[in-house]
Amino acid sequence: MANHRLVGLGVDDIDTPAIVVDLDAMERNLTRMAAFAQRHGIRLRPHAKMHKSAVLAELQVRGGAVGVCVQKTSEAEALAAAGVNDIYISNEVIAPAKLRRVAALARTLSLREGGRLALAVDSVQGIQRLAEVLAGVLPDAAAVLDVFVEIDVGQGRCGVPPGDKAVALVQEIQLYPALRFAGLQAYHGRAQHLRSPAQRREVIARAVADVVTTRELIEAAGFTVPLVTGAGTGTFAQETASGVYGELQAGSYLFMDADYASNEPDAAQPVFEHALFIKSQVVSVRAGHAVCDAGHKSHAIDSGLPRVHALEGQPDLEYANGGDEHGLLRPAGVDDSLPMLGDTVWLIPGHCDPTVNLHDTMIGVRGGLEAGIVERVIRVDARGALT
Repeated sequence: MANHRLVGLGVDDIDTPAIVVDLDAMERNLTRMAAFAQRHGIRLRPHAKMHKSAVLAELQVRGGAVGVCVQKTSEAEALAAAGVNDIYISNEVIAPAKLRRVAALARTLSLREGGRLALAVDSVQGIQRLAEVLAGVLPDAAAVLDVFVEIDVGQGRCGVPPGDKAVALVQEIQLYPALRFAGLQAYHGRAQHLRSPAQRREVIARAVADVVTTRELIEAAGFTVPLVTGAGTGTFAQETASGVYGELQAGSYLFMDADYASNEPDAAQPVFEHALFIKSQVVSVRAGHAVCDAGHKSHAIDSGLPRVHALEGQPDLEYANGGDEHGLLRPAGVDDSLPMLGDTVWLIPGHCDPTVNLHDTMIGVRGGLEAGIVERVIRVDARGALT
């Protein structure tokens, strides 16, 4: 790929627009999260749907993670093909064609040292379809696929209501020797972006209560709940403090984004730095605004527009919608100065996950955004993996 020629060159040689990873900041984030998990005796299974990269997944595993999560079958396939061995598809899979792919991947990973595949379910039909496909692919195997029962703890998306319906799903899983009940999936995505720590604590306290009730009912029915997994970058300290969750699925902590930066800090959580940027260049200067070459095709806007990351000596700017290929830059403070034609402008994406999915590779820079050197080019292995 053309970007590989950049290795060893300076940051100024990176053409624009480009997605750039500050490797120093990223590694500090990785170390802080791994230290938190180790200190509190909780498993870390980062969500690789954020970076979609086997290289970064393996970096997280070497740093102490037990494996990674993904949301799509094709994401799991792409990462497994690139060498990732322990993968949890924290989502429901219903289509027979996809389930056959799940079964094939389970077989592939079962043959590797430390290989494991897991899947979430929230319906009897989903369990039955999964078991039927597995029986055809692996007729002699037992407990070849770990299955988590997903309960809806407030996200309002997938998952059965907490309580008896989860018990019924655990009972259904026991009917099939190719399935093993691995625990509960309990993730509250909306809680991640509540702005105050008090709001996040209150919502997660209710989620924990739902998990406890469900776990008690499952245990009363004669089953063990091996693990409760969930949590995200905005709330993982609360799930950890509950003593109920045994595994964290935080993902965005590795890069961070502008939306997470809008959260008020929680003293119970490590401080994470921005490590993902869009490098752009000023291509036009008009009265009252400048124009950069990074529009919506280079960064996602579902969680808001990017923020301008002002380096020392640069004007304080605000990014506005300029369309697919352009961004409008206007003064954000009392100083009404604008960048000059050809200047570099660094943007912090509003949402890191879909921003990464727009790029084939990420350019890893060591030594900072001003004078750093391109150390590596990171392939986005699961880019466009939507099935």
